[in-house]
Amino acid sequence: MPILEVKGLRKSFGGLTAVADVNLEVHEGHIHSIIGPNGAGKSTLFNLISGYYSCDRGQVIFKGKDITDLPPQEITRMGIGRSFQVTNIFSGLTVFENLLAAVLYAKGQGLRLFSNAQKMFREETEEVLSSVGLIDKSGESAGVLAAGDRKRLELGIVLATGPDLLLLDEPTCGMSPVETSDTIDLIRKIAEEKSLTVLFTEHKMNVVFSISSHITVMNFGAIIAAGKPEDIRANQQVQEIYFGKRDDPSSR
Repeated sequence: MPILEVKGLRKSFGGLTAVADVNLEVHEGHIHSIIGPNGAGKSTLFNLISGYYSCDRGQVIFKGKDITDLPPQEITRMGIGRSFQVTNIFSGLTVFENLLAAVLYAKGQGLRLFSNAQKMFREETEEVLSSVGLIDKSGESAGVLAAGDRKRLELGIVLATGPDLLLLDEPTCGMSPVETSDTIDLIRKIAEEKSLTVLFTEHKMNVVFSISSHITVMNFGAIIAAGKPEDIRANQQVQEIYFGKRDDPSSR
């Protein structure tokens, strides 16, 4: 049974259909990417899965349970962690305090940052910081971090909630090639070590083909292709719609 199933999911905004009767299966332990041009509906699909948007129709099934239109915080507690294209962190807090806040939330402790919680959950917080390579920057203000480190921090915040499924929306957005490579290596490492399933959107094709076990392609809100990376790379419709041209055998 897939860890995540999307069945006939649809969402319109006025006269625009952003997600058009999408069916999707994500299997446990896979790193599954969703690609497509700007406006293809990728982020809207993530918002529907994670409860930030309500569905016009369709179902979202997670680990066999219907989670359609549940509040985001309830979906998080059920085991789906979500990051965003624009990094979502507390810029006025330190790196450590950002992670501690996430740990406290996951424990149902509220935001008691300046109480005994710092001592009680320090080891757990530092463990997450180490896993994302930020232990040496724990005392720094989150607002002054470089783009790559901000994304690492957000990934740590998501991991602190104890997810089984990670939804990563453009995890390398705004990063340099070196930061991109480091982030992809980190995602792969964390997924393996923590036995996580990853579903992510991405525009950088070198990233997609280097890390994905399965790729789904969207265009104008609909899925136009799905399969293994080698199948997607060879798919003529994908080349025409997503890449904007047919593959020319003579150019290989």
